[in-house]
This record gives sequence, structure tokens and C-alpha cells, in this order.
Amino acid sequence: MATSLIPQPTAFVGLSLLDGGSFIADTDKLHAHVSNAKFRMYNWAFCISHGDKRIVWDLGLEEDRSLYTPWVNRFMLDFVNPAGPRKSIVKQLSERGVSSAQIKTIIFSHAHWDHCRPIRGAFPNATAYFGPGTKVGCAPGHLANPMAQWDGRFFDPERATERAEELDGPWVSFGPFPKAMDYFGDASFWVIQAPGHMPGNLCAAARLESGDWVLLGSDCCHSRGILDGTHEVAQFCVPHRQGTMSLHADIEAAKDTISKIRVLEKEHGFHVALAHDAEWLKKGSDMVLMGLLDAQMQIAAKERIPKEEVA
Repeated sequence: MATSLIPQPTAFVGLSLLDGGSFIADTDKLHAHVSNAKFRMYNWAFCISHGDKRIVWDLGLEEDRSLYTPWVNRFMLDFVNPAGPRKSIVKQLSERGVSSAQIKTIIFSHAHWDHCRPIRGAFPNATAYFGPGTKVGCAPGHLANPMAQWDGRFFDPERATERAEELDGPWVSFGPFPKAMDYFGDASFWVIQAPGHMPGNLCAAARLESGDWVLLGSDCCHSRGILDGTHEVAQFCVPHRQGTMSLHADIEAAKDTISKIRVLEKEHGFHVALAHDAEWLKKGSDMVLMGLLDAQMQIAAKERIPKEEVA
């Protein structure tokens, strides 16, 4: 696998984990060749600080069903029993000294319901940004077709209510990934095109003051077991679709992206924080990632998450 050098900037960002809620998932939807069991799948979002700028990466879940499309309400929420975070994302940001009005940018790693929802009410000054190809893959959405999965409030070319744009680069190589954007222009935070999960899927690399790199892996990979190669991506059937599907729109592209993340971790020492992985919180063994938690999340990591309770 061809790979470019990882930059070693003096610039850095602040990075903190936000609790994005959780829902009940099935092991056999993640991993092939396993007996099915229910478990709590957590959703992590992040706040990135750079000078006086604060941006949010993903939003996680909200219990207000009106924020989701009819398709999500019918085919997802009725089955997965979603729970919002104990404190809203707005409250969590406020406790970090960041008001919702200060947030001008929310980057969605992708447009799935458990990461992306309308922002205008909670973040009145923010614009949502998606990866290239998202609008083509999602437009026009549910306002034109009430049973479409995708949210027309972002993607309907005529009736959208949300401010939404696609990131336009410029795109250069970053390690094994051929298309990455130096977001702040000082090599401290890179938004990376990560094909496979769905059109426009993104991950990101954040350089911390310590010199460590953290990869925000989003849904490029859904479990530590898949990233480590001890499990394979599952394919399964669902009632409303013919044939088999997986959690990735393009399994082969997703596997290639996962292999690139392994390169960053194994060869370059990156600390990988997947959007739904809680193993590192339960073990508490990665001090760099544990450093992303505030005091309340540190308590959750010790007392509630190991018991698969709401964080």
C-alpha cells in the first residue's frame, strides 16, 4: 500500500469527546459468523478547538423523533430503543465554555441518522458540512419522497431548510489516504475522504499538543474486533429489503479504508477512536484517548459503560 509521510506540525488542536447517546444493537449485524446478542452501542461526537474556533464533529442521537425522517422512525427507532445523552450536546459544550451560538461549523462524518440531524434549532449560526458525493447520494430526500431514508431538510435542492455544504478541499495525500484536507491550513487537523460506509463518508486526524495523533474513525469501522481483524464484516437480511446487506454500502471499499486505518495505527502510532467503539473506555488503557474525557465521562467509563448502561 502506497503511503505518504505523516506531517509533524508544531500546531495542534484541542479535542474532547462528547456523549452522543446510545441504542440497542445486534452483534450479528456487526460481525459475521457469531451468535446474535443484544448490546448497547454508544455514539461518540467530538469538539475540536483551534485558537478561538470551535467545531463539532457529528451530533449523535436526540430523543425528539421529529428530528428524524419518517423512514428512520419506522425502520430504525422502533427497533433500537435509542437513548439520548444524559446531557444534551449543547449542555456538554456549555460546560466546556462553548455556547451553541459560537459554533459556526458542524462536520458530519456521514449522513446516517445516528450521526446527522437538523442543526438550525440548536446551533443557529452553524453550517453543516458533508464529504464530497453526499448530496448526490442523498438528494432529494424525504421532503420529495416521504419514505426516503435521507433528510431532505439538508439535501432537497428546492425545499432544504438547513444550511449545508460539501467540503471542497483542496485534497492531498495523508499517510495511506489519497484525499485529505488540511482543514485549518497548519497541518493540525485533517478531514479525510474514507470510502465504503456510504457516499461522502469521512474520518479525521487530529494532532494534539502532546504530539499524539488521534483518528476520529467514525463509521469507517464499527468495532475494535473488525479493526483488529478478529471479526469480519457481517452481511444480513432485513424485512424491508431484498437480498443481503451490510452496515457498509460498499464492503470492499470499506475494507480498504479499514486497512488504511490499520496502517495509521500500527505504523504511525495513531490512537483510533471509532464512533461506536467503547472498548477503550471500558479498559481505560489508552491514556491519550482517556484524556479526551471530561470528569463526568470518566465516571461513566468506570461505572456505567462497563455495565452497558446509558453513559
